[in-house]
Amino acid sequence: MIGSPVLTDPALAALIIENARDFAILTLTPDGMITSWSPGAERITGYTPRAAIGQSIDILLTAPDLAAGVGALEISTAFNRGRAEDSRWHVRRDKEWFWANGVMVPFQHAGECALLKIMRDETPAKLAAEHRILLLNELNHRIKNTLATVQSVTEQTLRAGGVAAGTRQSLTGRLMALSKVHDVLTQESWASADLAEVVGKAVAPFQVAEPVIGISGPPVRLSPNLAVAISLALHELATNANKFGALNRPGGRVEVSWTDAHDGEGQRFLNFLWRESGGPPVSPPERRGFGARLLSRVFADARGEARLDFAASGVCCVITLPLSEDGETPILKVAQDPRGLAF
Repeated sequence: MIGSPVLTDPALAALIIENARDFAILTLTPDGMITSWSPGAERITGYTPRAAIGQSIDILLTAPDLAAGVGALEISTAFNRGRAEDSRWHVRRDKEWFWANGVMVPFQHAGECALLKIMRDETPAKLAAEHRILLLNELNHRIKNTLATVQSVTEQTLRAGGVAAGTRQSLTGRLMALSKVHDVLTQESWASADLAEVVGKAVAPFQVAEPVIGISGPPVRLSPNLAVAISLALHELATNANKFGALNRPGGRVEVSWTDAHDGEGQRFLNFLWRESGGPPVSPPERRGFGARLLSRVFADARGEARLDFAASGVCCVITLPLSEDGETPILKVAQDPRGLAF
């Protein structure tokens, strides 16, 4: 290009530093005194080269980090490991805090040791992430309050209508199951959920001092829709087991296990097993109850299948589900709920 200068390596480095306005680039002595200060460092921190050079890097640290000796620790780590990187709050010249990711590396200059530090101001992204978490927590709080209100209104309405206590309790339990799975999804920013945690929340009310629900399987994660479906299914299975099955008498036990696999076309799927033992003899029900219909419906909607077997030794439920192929839904992990499904 006409008029473009021919740059030597030092001149090229100077040109890069001069124009890297989104990065603070500075050099330090081994004891942390600032020896050079880029235009980007001035833009981000508010310190001019005259105000910064000769000062300690500690001028950028917050009071808690100063008290903890963070500056000296960063320098020590850089020399001992060849690199020190962190993300933390810093302080601008006007005392405003800013969040920055920084890396410090040692180098040799004119036969002497020195340090190079590069920082990037990531405050907008940090504040946006914290705001998103705040909104999710607020959303979760409002959902829980709404479910509690629905639960209260439903209970009063059904009681006034003379509906049996057992029916009222069943509906309340289902609303609580929804509330618990919402807690798990909120912790994971509604991206996916660990099945072990989902099941753990679902079965917690049914576990006794000596656990009667065994859980095993590889780690798997579920999409929000599948997490809600599994949570509702486990609630129904556990409620039924608590009323009529293995959790209804001492010595009864439930085993929950699962595995994930790929078919010949690369589709991931989950095989999930609920098996009861040690309870009273089981016989097939004369009619399909709400729980059986729910199992059939929610997993059919998810392109999966739930099969119930009323073996004399105990109820067995096998659930087969396709899993998401993208990274948002990696692998799954199950925890369990042994109390309840009225078929």
